[in-house]
Amino acid sequence: MNTLIGLPGPAGGAPPAAQIHVAMVQGAVYDAVNAIGPRRYRPYLLTRRFSAWASQDAAVAAAAYLTLRDIVSTVPNLAEATRTTLLGTLSTQYSDALAAVPDGRAEAKGITVGMTAAEAMIAARDHDGRFGPSQWVPNTAPGHWWPQTNPATGQPILDPTPWVGAVQPFIVESSSQFRTSGPAKLDSGTWATEFNEVKAIGAVNSTTRTADQTYIARWWQSTPAKSWNEVGRDLARRGGLDALDTARLLALQNLGGADAAINCWNDKYYWDFWRPWNAIQRAAEDGNPATAPDAGWLPLVSAPYPEHPSGHLCLDGAHTGILRMFFGDAIDGGYSITSISSFLGPADAATRHFDSFSQVLAEIVEARIWAGLHFRTADLQGKALGEGVAGYVATHRLEPVGHDHH
Repeated sequence: MNTLIGLPGPAGGAPPAAQIHVAMVQGAVYDAVNAIGPRRYRPYLLTRRFSAWASQDAAVAAAAYLTLRDIVSTVPNLAEATRTTLLGTLSTQYSDALAAVPDGRAEAKGITVGMTAAEAMIAARDHDGRFGPSQWVPNTAPGHWWPQTNPATGQPILDPTPWVGAVQPFIVESSSQFRTSGPAKLDSGTWATEFNEVKAIGAVNSTTRTADQTYIARWWQSTPAKSWNEVGRDLARRGGLDALDTARLLALQNLGGADAAINCWNDKYYWDFWRPWNAIQRAAEDGNPATAPDAGWLPLVSAPYPEHPSGHLCLDGAHTGILRMFFGDAIDGGYSITSISSFLGPADAATRHFDSFSQVLAEIVEARIWAGLHFRTADLQGKALGEGVAGYVATHRLEPVGHDHH
């Protein structure tokens, strides 16, 4: 079952919300597979054990289905016709998955395992802060974020998931555990350097950004959870990982990704730092003689939430942090990522090939600047936040049996 299909707009319409919900699914799937037979790893939530003859495939299908069904059933502000369609699609996917499993006791027991794992996840995430109030406190002072206006409606374009930073983390201790040191001070030389860098190369009509840089900036406007789950599944298959080790890899990736998203969005609204388009249009207010305003400056790509740190790199840092632990940094034969960015043109190649995780991260740091979305400090601190979360998650949960908690 593709766990990213069927997440409705409020649950999956923005990368951090999609990441939180995929974490619920992959956490439940891991618990289901891990509960069958002799235990090799510590459970996430499900401490109960089940007989080794239970069907792993049925357990995976049931855990994913029930968790997704709960997400789709409870997400607010969703048209009922859309909800009904999504639930129907999920039901069909579940039936198709079970049709591939031989009927009998093993299938029935596997379904029971998966349902039990899903119920544990659903109970754990009840009243966890998802879909809560916005964390944004409007502030018009220099240095603070302000939303762009929709020219068609005259209304501000606001974050569709402003609640993410207040969600209860999955593994880390708090939503602010990985607080960054924050953006450059407006009166600093670093600020002027970063300001002028993005002003030149990140403008929609930049004369210094190359065609390749424009393509790459647009290409990375995709959902990190989708890209990195596909990479994880591909590398698990190529590396000969069994069902449990694959489930553990994807659980660590997504639980880590979710906690990185939560800490990242908490950090965004804590610093409430202005986007390049805010800062460049209002540079006369920043008190720095080395920055000059441009009232008409607009970025190549826009985003509807505060600038610092980079949400994309928080997620990229977390996923690649886990993938590196399993496979190392340089990948023999490399790997491909297919972008689902709506910014790509018909002549643009959607699939690109990479040789290492460090190569990708270095490119994304630049790409977010080329897009006019971020100042360099936000990219570097976002990457570090994600990597820090990955390191914490991997050493505190789902460890091999017999390992003490750190």
